[in-house]
Amino acid sequence: MSEIIEKTIRDNFPDAVLESKDIFGTLHIKITPDVLVAVCEMLHDSQGFDYLEDITAIDWKGRVEVVYQLTALATNTKIALRVDLDSSQPVVESLTGIWKGADFQEREVYDLMGVVFTNHPDLRRILLPDDWEGHPLRKDYVIED
Repeated sequence: MSEIIEKTIRDNFPDAVLESKDIFGTLHIKITPDVLVAVCEMLHDSQGFDYLEDITAIDWKGRVEVVYQLTALATNTKIALRVDLDSSQPVVESLTGIWKGADFQEREVYDLMGVVFTNHPDLRRILLPDDWEGHPLRKDYVIED
């Protein structure tokens, strides 16, 4: 099934796929951030990916990788979409218009990693106080003594 999904993404977005690999039985596809919403809409609407399982981010020094874990519940098919963002200004489009469950997950990634999700309906801190400075899961975050 994952081969069909990868082919569908490549056919519909030929210049968007940067990398594809199987990690522990789950297809991971790295795409360009500019097509993230369009790819997710296609996966949701025509491929049955009705559940956004998780959004997380990884600080790789120089880039922030945002990882989206998707599941098609009817077939229990899983896929991970990955996008690389510039660590000095990590910005990507919100997926709240596709999956309402993206709301709090994007807020958490914003709060702890500093990723700005454009067009998010209420992007503000969710775990830390509003006056907190910085994003504590970033490698450049300094803990005061």
